[in-house]
Amino acid sequence: MNSLYQSSIQSLPLLGHGKVRDNYAVGDDKILIVTTDRLSAFDVVMNEPIPGKGMVLNQMSDFWFEKLGHIVPNHLTGVAPESVVAADEVEQVKGRAVVAKRLKPILVEAVVRGYIIGSGWKDYQATGSICGIQLPAGLRQADKLPEPLFTPAAKADLGEHDENISFAEMEERIGADLAAQMRAISIELYRTAADYAATRGIIIADTKFEFGLDDNGVLHLMDEVLTADSSRFWPADSYAPDMSPPSFDKQFVRDYLETLKDWNKAPPAPALPADVINKTQAKYFEAIERLTGEKLKV
Repeated sequence: MNSLYQSSIQSLPLLGHGKVRDNYAVGDDKILIVTTDRLSAFDVVMNEPIPGKGMVLNQMSDFWFEKLGHIVPNHLTGVAPESVVAADEVEQVKGRAVVAKRLKPILVEAVVRGYIIGSGWKDYQATGSICGIQLPAGLRQADKLPEPLFTPAAKADLGEHDENISFAEMEERIGADLAAQMRAISIELYRTAADYAATRGIIIADTKFEFGLDDNGVLHLMDEVLTADSSRFWPADSYAPDMSPPSFDKQFVRDYLETLKDWNKAPPAPALPADVINKTQAKYFEAIERLTGEKLKV
């Protein structure tokens, strides 16, 4: 398996390196998105790769884009990544890249929560609400919410923490009509995906979607969708409320980092032990196999 911490495509103009993805221009209207094996936790990029993680994320996104394509257009073009790079660069994109439409990103993340966990649980404990949305009293950690909640977040600069915002602030930032469209589509995407995942023995506790507009102002789903990086996946057979359930995602790394008393969740990142890397890799591999019924294509 080819592990890739950072790509080095020379045949295309570099647009930038994100936390996990490297973006290159393909003409004026398309982008090559290479999903690396970098891992970020608490918005800090770790120094060690999780081998094969980028392939898992890329192939999981492709799976969901196809399954959810009837709900909203997405950024895929169908152009083979291997066809837009030099011959000696094919190994860098094989199984871990897509050629996507170049869209105008909407700088608000669409977060949907089906269960009360993570920052939502902390918010509820302090205020009885999540992001200003009042909830019934007496909910336990990891309880299923009465209805999925849409809780937008303002995208932060690289290395900074995204900021939860109210729906009213989202309306102010991008307009009421677009905000309402994003909320309705996001909840439909979540419900559809959660119903499917349940048939595979997986609970999708929460997730985040990113959207962009094309030149005609048409809303598109973009970036990644329902991956183990952008979602909390729980095995249904070991789920129980009143605890933080085990996850098929990078929660294993987060839990390890929480044990480090001398790290303040800011760069530089601490080193990850080999057993944490190996167990995290196994979680990602198991996630794609359980969701899709197929092993990772390497």
